[in-house]
Amino acid sequence: MFGNLLDAGRGLAQAGRYLGQSMRLMVGLPEYDTYVAHMEATHPGQPMMSYEAFFRERQEARYGGAGKRGGCC
Repeated sequence: MFGNLLDAGRGLAQAGRYLGQSMRLMVGLPEYDTYVAHMEATHPGQPMMSYEAFFRERQEARYGGAGKRGGCC
């Protein structure tokens, strides 16, 4: 009985994490934790961007950097 409740709770928590990640991606908020995990797993020993540098890079990729025309207007 309690095992089923724990499994349901874990499933609900995972669904909440996925929903939160989806919502952040929809509004354009970058996932720094995902970037850090990726860098540690696939590029160990390489320099990692700070949160500020990562956020700036993601904003420029989404909206265009200086001298680039981006966006709707």
